[in-house]
Parts: sequence; structure tokens; C-alpha cells
Amino acid sequence: MAALRAAVRDGSLVRLHRDAYVYADALDDLWPDGRHLVRVVAAHLGMTGGAAVMSHRSAAVLHGLAQPYLADAPVETTTIGDVRMSGRAGLRRHSDRLPDDDVVEVGGIRCTSADRTVFDVARTCSVDVGVSCADAAARREALCGRDFDSDAQDRWRERLLGRAVASPGRRGVVRARRVLRFADGRAQLPGESVSRVQLARLGFRDFELQVRVDGPGRREYFVDIGLPESRTFWEFDGEGKYAASTDGRTLEDVLLDEKRREDWIRGVTQWRFTRGGWRDIATPVALRARLEAFGVPLPR
Repeated sequence: MAALRAAVRDGSLVRLHRDAYVYADALDDLWPDGRHLVRVVAAHLGMTGGAAVMSHRSAAVLHGLAQPYLADAPVETTTIGDVRMSGRAGLRRHSDRLPDDDVVEVGGIRCTSADRTVFDVARTCSVDVGVSCADAAARREALCGRDFDSDAQDRWRERLLGRAVASPGRRGVVRARRVLRFADGRAQLPGESVSRVQLARLGFRDFELQVRVDGPGRREYFVDIGLPESRTFWEFDGEGKYAASTDGRTLEDVLLDEKRREDWIRGVTQWRFTRGGWRDIATPVALRARLEAFGVPLPR
């Protein structure tokens, strides 16, 4: 135990939960969802009995539903029925009714079903997180390659909204309805989802997602978000977008190809082409400043 405590003090080991540790460099090599998954597995191994299941944001990670701002999120569980369980650091416990259909097993870990998870995240988390999670769930239902089935998305939305109708008066249900109506499975990344939320907060109402633009030599280009009201495209620049590719291209090649793509799209459509990263969509104020720098008129 002394060796463990010393390793935690010097930072080479990270304590996840009681009797659960991981090498710090192994954890640092993972994306936030991977780091959270490690914590979920550690919490699962420390659970006794069957009174609790993984839920909310932790269940979303198990289901592979992308979401932002996971870095410091606690592991979340829901205790079934009236069983009382003590809390601990890094673990957030909820207590709720869970019908049998709302409990599934993913990778040997019991958690809330995908639909229940999306509903819980939508009503208890920020709109940004809720929309990201709902977008990911809708995408799984309605998108196959580049083929998007809007009818499948409508069926998914009605199914989820049915949960809200059946839960009058519950905390966050009004917000959940708003999130579910706004969700769109054509968004491919959490950064695109958060971009759309912030654009809506600035007054934009008409969104075209994954807009196709025919490129040279039978190429097809796709742009994250189109804003017809201002004849503007918005492209989210996520981490690693401009990293050297696995097909042998250098960073300079990647940047040059992206510039040619952007120039072509702007020239063919005569629309503005704007882009930004996480810092630019952190708040509506930050996004407003970014759009104004590109000369984009905001809705009146």
C-alpha cells in the first residue's frame, strides 16, 4: 500500500475508485470518452449487488453516444427502487424507477437503454450536452453511410418524445422536449452539435446539415452547417482535423487540400465560408465575435 500511495503522490498512478488504479500515461493517451470509460469499468468492478446500473452520461459512453465536456464528469449510476447507497468522490448516484425494458447490458455492464439514456441526459444535463447525445442517437437510427432516412429519424423522435409525454412534472422534461425536437442525426460530431446550439442562441433558425457541393473531377464535398438566411457555411474545426493523414500526406498537403476545397465551395456557391473550433463556440458571445470577423450578418 505504501508503494501505491507513493505512486499516486508522484503522479505515475491515478486512483480511479477504491482499490482501482491506472497508469497515468495510459490514461493520458485516451480521448475523454475513453478516459471516462476506464472510470466506468473501475466503478462497475467495485459495485456489489444489482441495485444500481450505469446511467446518464456514463451510460451514453457505454452506448457510444458522442458528447462534449467529459473530462471531469463523474461516473453516474441510477439506483433502482428505494435502496439507499452511500456516495463517494467521482461518483454521482441517482435514484429512480427503471422498468425492465430500460435496463440493458453493454460489454458485460448493466446500464440504462439507449432511449432511456438519451432522455435522462436531455433532461438533466446542459442543452449543449443533451443535443450532442441526442444527435448521436438519431444518427445511429437514421444514417447509413451518406444516406439519411428522415422518416427513421421522425420515428425515433416521436418515440423519445413519448417518454416526455409520459413523464409530466418530472425535472427537466420541458428541456428534454426542446432538446429532442432540435436533435438532428446529420450532425457528425459534438462540435457540430454545439455549434448549432450556439447559432440558435444567436437567432439562427434555418439549418442545413452536411450540405453537399459538387467538386472537381466528380468529387463530392460536404460542409457541416449551411445558414441560408445569411448565405453562410459554418465548418467546425475539431482536434486533429489537420493532423498528417494516414495515407502519407504531410500536414502541408492536408492544409493545401483544405484550402482548395474551401476556395472551390466558396466560388461555386457564392456563400461565405466560416470556420472555428471549441474556443469559438464556447459561448454565444464568442461565436458572435467569430461570425462578425467574417462579416456574417446576424438575424434581426
